[in-house]
Amino acid sequence: MFSYQNLKKLFFVVAILTIAGYQKTIAQEPKEPFVINAGIGGNNTKDLLERIDKDCLAYHPDLTILMVGTNDMNSMKYIPIDQYEKNLRKIIDLILKSKSQVLLMNILPNYEPYLLTRHPRKFYGEEGPSGRMAEVNKVIKKVALEKKLSFLDMHHIFNKVGNIGLDKSSLIQNEANSNNTDGLHPTPEGYRIG
Repeated sequence: MFSYQNLKKLFFVVAILTIAGYQKTIAQEPKEPFVINAGIGGNNTKDLLERIDKDCLAYHPDLTILMVGTNDMNSMKYIPIDQYEKNLRKIIDLILKSKSQVLLMNILPNYEPYLLTRHPRKFYGEEGPSGRMAEVNKVIKKVALEKKLSFLDMHHIFNKVGNIGLDKSSLIQNEANSNNTDGLHPTPEGYRIG
């Protein structure tokens, strides 16, 4: 498990990559925390594996926060669950090998009717969007437990306080709060909670 007290560099990966660490000048110890957003929207685990060396490991983070899986399960870049698990394990192994600690987060809930306007029901197979999301979150929790990683259940947090659906107060974007039928991404308030 990690400790916030001695962190020099923090690395945040949310299917996209964001790095937070400490600024330092030449030949000086780190002074102040900073954040580098190296995120690329639409990335899945395959994309992250292709760029993890340059966009994560090169920064030698002390802690990496990883949330990845939404684009694996809900885009035309779909990754079957068995390959997703292999990719996730490889990403984590690379991060751990670099001596970074890992905080693993599961994926957020979604508003399924909006997702079914993006892709036909058959795209999601028999399990549907919610079933596919549940499979991904089950894998994430299993891997966190097996590797003894810190785990943050963001899915539960958003379900508990997020009012996921059509209300303006939903923490997931909808027509009432963002004038779009996204159904996946957090609102500004959702990002504050996350």
